[in-house]
Amino acid sequence: MIKPLLLGTDALVFLLVALVVLFAVYARKREHLAAPWRDVVRSRIAVASLVVLAAYTLVGLMDSVHFRKALPMQAGQQEVQYGGDVLSVLDILLGPVRTQVETTYSAPFATHLYAKEYMLDEQGKEVRGYPRLKYGGAQLSDPEVDKWPDIRRRVLLSVLETLGVMLLIYVLFGALLARRWRKPVPVALRDIARGRCAVPWRTALGTLGAVVLLIALIANMSAAWHMLGTDKVGQDVLYQSIKSIRTGLVIGTLTTLIMLPFAVLLGMMAGYFRGWVDDVIQYLYTTLNSIPGVLLIAAAVLMMQVYMANHPEMFETMAERADMRLLFLCMILGITSWTGLCRLLRGETLKLRELDYVQAGSAFGVSGFRIMMRHLLPNLMHLVMITVVLDFSGLVLAEAVLSYVGVGVDPTTMSWGNMINRARLEMAREPIVWWSLLSAFVFMFTLVLSANLFSDVVRDAFDPRLRTER
Repeated sequence: MIKPLLLGTDALVFLLVALVVLFAVYARKREHLAAPWRDVVRSRIAVASLVVLAAYTLVGLMDSVHFRKALPMQAGQQEVQYGGDVLSVLDILLGPVRTQVETTYSAPFATHLYAKEYMLDEQGKEVRGYPRLKYGGAQLSDPEVDKWPDIRRRVLLSVLETLGVMLLIYVLFGALLARRWRKPVPVALRDIARGRCAVPWRTALGTLGAVVLLIALIANMSAAWHMLGTDKVGQDVLYQSIKSIRTGLVIGTLTTLIMLPFAVLLGMMAGYFRGWVDDVIQYLYTTLNSIPGVLLIAAAVLMMQVYMANHPEMFETMAERADMRLLFLCMILGITSWTGLCRLLRGETLKLRELDYVQAGSAFGVSGFRIMMRHLLPNLMHLVMITVVLDFSGLVLAEAVLSYVGVGVDPTTMSWGNMINRARLEMAREPIVWWSLLSAFVFMFTLVLSANLFSDVVRDAFDPRLRTER
C-alpha cells in the first residue's frame, strides 16, 4: 500500500507541462507560430538536442511522482502508518542503483574499496588491505580474471538489446510515416535511412539510439557494478547524478515560469507607454540590479531556514522540508533574474512602437494592451525564446554555484551543486576521489549544451528579420 504525496514543486512541474501542451495546441492552429517551429524541427542540431532534452525531461517527470510506502502492520494496530522515506517512480525503476550501498568510496567498476581498511585474512589475522565490495562485482569468483569478460559481456548484451529496440522503433515509425506520406513502407524506410525527409528523422533516431544504449547499459550494469563508483557513505554516484536531473530542471523551468510574466509585461509597458510608467519600471529594475544578487539570495534563503526551523510542525517528512526550500529558491531566483530580459524588451519595444502598423493601430483607437499582445509580442517572441533558454542554462549553473557556497538547495536534496560541493574535499584527499565531480560535470554539461544548441536554432527561427531574408 502506498500514499501519494504531492510536493509543491511537483504541482508546478505538471502545471508547466500542461501549459506547454496547451501552447503547442494553440500554436498548431496559428501559422505565424507554427511556421517557426517547423523551421526548428528541420534542423539536425535542434532535433538531436530536443531528443536529449526530452530524455532529461522524462527523467525529471518520473522523479516528480512521489509516494510513501506503508509500514508493516503490528499486532493490534488499527491504522496504517506510512514510512518517512519519500520515493518516486524513478526510484522504483532504478532499483539496485538506489539500494546497493557500500561502506565508503569505491572507484567506477571497482571490485574493492578505494581506501585501505583493517580486515581479517585467511588465517584470521588482522591486516590492512582493500576489502571486497558487498555489491560491486560480487558475482565474480575471481575478480582479477573475470572482471573484464563480465563487463564486455554486459556491454555486448546492451548493444544487442539496443539494436533490437531501435530496429522495432525504426520499422514502426517508418510504417507510421508511410501511412502519413501515402507511400509503401519500404520506400518510407529508405527515405528515412538516406535522410531524404524534410524533418531529419535519421538524426532523431540516431540520437534516440544513443539514449536507449545508455539506458540498456545502466539496466545491465547497475545490478552488478557501480558504473560511476560510490561516495563517502557508499551511495552510488550514478544514482545521485540521475536524481539531480529533477533539481536542475526545476531550478531552470520554475524560475523561468516565475520570471517571465514580470519581464514580458513590464518590459513592453515601459517601452510602449513611456513617460511615468517607463520611469517607475526603470527605477524598479535599476534598484533591484543594484543589490548584489548572491547576498540577496543568501539573506532570503537564510530567513527561510530560520522560519522552517521554528515551525517544524509544517513538514511531515524531510522531503517536504527540502522541497519547500527548493521552491523558495526558485521564487527568489525568479524575482532577481527578470531585470535583464525586461530591459532588453523595453529597448526593442521603443523601436517597434514607431513602426507604421503600430502607429496606425493607435490612431484607430485600438487599446494599448491589445496592440502589445497582437503586434508587439509576436515581434518580441524571438528575444523571449532565446533569453528563456539561455536563462535556463544559466540557472542550472547558478544552482551549482549557490550550493557550492552553501545557500542553494537543502543538503539532503540531490543536486549537481551539492555533488560539486562535496567533491572539493574529495579532490583534496589522497588518493583523489575524482568520479563524483566528473559525473556531475558530464550530466550538467550535456543538459546545458543541448539547451544552448537548441536555443540558437530557436532564435534563428523566431527572428522576423532572418525569416524575411530567407
